[in-house]
Amino acid sequence: MLVFYVAMVYGPIASFLAEYFPARIRYTSVSVPYHIGNGWGGGLVPYVTSAAYAATNSLLAALAYPILVPAVCFLLSLFLMPETRQTKIWEEEALAPAAVSAD
Repeated sequence: MLVFYVAMVYGPIASFLAEYFPARIRYTSVSVPYHIGNGWGGGLVPYVTSAAYAATNSLLAALAYPILVPAVCFLLSLFLMPETRQTKIWEEEALAPAAVSAD
């Protein structure tokens, strides 16, 4: 069941990241934040929740971090991220001048 939940997240994230960034910077713009977010944000969840539970002895306090952080990120994305539905993802790359090699 947990793998099903992970698939529900990782399925749409690939298409979202490919559409959100322009083609000329897509690899770096996708790879760096994705790995930092998964490594630090996801990797610290067990430690933060354990520390919150140990400090407060409340399950609600322990669940605040893994629930509130994604909820805040979702709300920010609703209002701050541009709509990319009509954007052709390779249009910018086709319009860019060809790189000149230094021979």
